[in-house]
Amino acid sequence: MASGAIKRFQDRVLGPNRIGLPSTTSDVWLLGVCYKLSEDEASEETDDGSVVAALKQDFSSRILMTYRKGFEPIKDTTYTSDVNWGCMIRSSQMLFAQALLFHRLGRSWRIKKSEKHEQDYLETLEPFGDSEASAFSIHNLIQVGESYGLAAGSWVGPYAICRSWESLVCKKRKQTDSEHQTLLPMAIHIVSGSEDGERGGAPVLCIEDVTKSCVEFSKGQAEWTPLLLLVPLVLGLDKVNPRYIPSLKATFTFPQSLGVLGGKPGASTYIVGVQDDNGFYLDPHDVQQVITVNKETPDVVDTSSYHCNVLRYVPLESLDPSLALGFYCRDKADFDDLCLRASKLAEESKGAPLFTVTKTHSLVSHSSCEFVEDTEEEREEDDWQLL
Repeated sequence: MASGAIKRFQDRVLGPNRIGLPSTTSDVWLLGVCYKLSEDEASEETDDGSVVAALKQDFSSRILMTYRKGFEPIKDTTYTSDVNWGCMIRSSQMLFAQALLFHRLGRSWRIKKSEKHEQDYLETLEPFGDSEASAFSIHNLIQVGESYGLAAGSWVGPYAICRSWESLVCKKRKQTDSEHQTLLPMAIHIVSGSEDGERGGAPVLCIEDVTKSCVEFSKGQAEWTPLLLLVPLVLGLDKVNPRYIPSLKATFTFPQSLGVLGGKPGASTYIVGVQDDNGFYLDPHDVQQVITVNKETPDVVDTSSYHCNVLRYVPLESLDPSLALGFYCRDKADFDDLCLRASKLAEESKGAPLFTVTKTHSLVSHSSCEFVEDTEEEREEDDWQLL
C-alpha cells in the first residue's frame, strides 16, 4: 500500500482519490469492451453475476506495474527504488504487458486466483522483473533511453518513453531470433508527427511505413506480422483541449485499444477505460517490494502485486496534454479495421483529429534516414481520412 507521503502526493498531483463507478448509468468502455450498466448496478453492490462484477473482474485482470523497492542498483547509481520518478516507465510497462497478454491469451482472458497460473501468463510477466537480467526492466529501459533523457531519478514524458521502448526492442532484435520472438512477438511502430515529437500537430499513420516495420520484424519472411502501435500526442497547452476529448474517448471503443499513457504533469498513469468524461486508470504510485516471477516455478509465484481490484477514475479534461495511445493489431485484417474505424471517427472530429491515416507519403526513415517521396498520382489515390 502507499505510504502517507505517497498518498499525499497522489492527492496533490492526481487530485482527490475518486474510487468506484461515477453515479451514472452510462456505458463503460474498457479496452474495446463495452459494459452496459443498469441503474441498480451503478448505485449499489451487486451479486457476482452482474455487469459490474464482470467489469471489475476485467479491470483486475489487467497487469499493474508499480514503484518497487529493494531491487539491484541501476547501472552505476545508488538507486534501488524508483519511488517518485519511475511512474511513466511503470505505466509504459503496463501497456506493453497488456499487449503481450492480448497476443498470448486473448482479450477475453481473466485472472483466476484459485488455479495454477498459465505458462503464457507467467511468460508475460517474467521480462518485466527489476534487474538487468529481465529484458524489459526499468534498468534496461534507462540504459537504452539515455539519448531520450531517461535517467534514474528523473521523470520523462510519453514521447521519450515510446522511443526508448523502440530502442530496447531493436536491441533485443539483434539477439537470437527465438529469444526475440518470445520476448515481444510483434512489430513495434511509433506514429509521430515531428522529429522530436513534442511540437504538436497531428501525427501521420502511414500504412506503407507500418508494412515496412512488419517486413523488417520478420526479416523479409512476411509482409505482415502482429503489431504494436504507439501514438505520442500533444493535445493542448496546460491540459487537454476539450475539442479532443470526444475522439480520445472513442479510441477506447476500438477492439485494438491498449489504452493511454497519461496523467498529470509529473505523475503518469495507465488509463484503460472511460465512462462519460472520466478515465479509469491503473496507478503506479503505490510502493511494493521487488519480487521475481519465474515461469519454471508456477506453483510458488505470487502475482497478486501485479493486479488491482480498486477502480479509480480521473476527469479526462484534467489530463496533461502530452500522452500516448496504444493499439494492438493481431493481423492485417485487424489493422485494416483500425484504419476504417479511424476514418469513421474523422467525420466526427470537427477539425480536431488525434492523428491522420494515409496509404503513402513523403517520409524520413528513422532507421536509415532514407528519403522517399510519393508521386502526385499516389497522393490522389489516398482515400484515408483524418482521425
